[in-house]
Amino acid sequence: QVRLVESGGGFVQPGGSLRLSCTAPGIMISINTMGWNRQAPGKERDLVATITTNGRTDYADSVKGRFTISRDNAKNTVYLEMNSLKPEDTAVYYCYLLDAGGHIYWAQGTQVTVSS
Repeated sequence: QVRLVESGGGFVQPGGSLRLSCTAPGIMISINTMGWNRQAPGKERDLVATITTNGRTDYADSVKGRFTISRDNAKNTVYLEMNSLKPEDTAVYYCYLLDAGGHIYWAQGTQVTVSS
């Protein structure tokens, strides 16, 4: 059973920064693709960022240049560094893990609110 634990959400003013963490206890994240999606109220869940097994990263156009996804394999943790946050970044952020068999596992979600 894959369990993902997120942390780091919260409230921040526009222009501020937050760092989300996603830990997968007992899982070798280096052999799995991991990433973050987000879902704003009344909208569909959209991809935010992905990091593959070889370290390649990909970002939604709306966050390029502001968000950075990274991975610490020794800690089984993936991070999403979010800078220059905007009100439109307000959403519930979900970490996910895509294993070699094509199964997707989701974390519980963490709320990020950007407002003045």
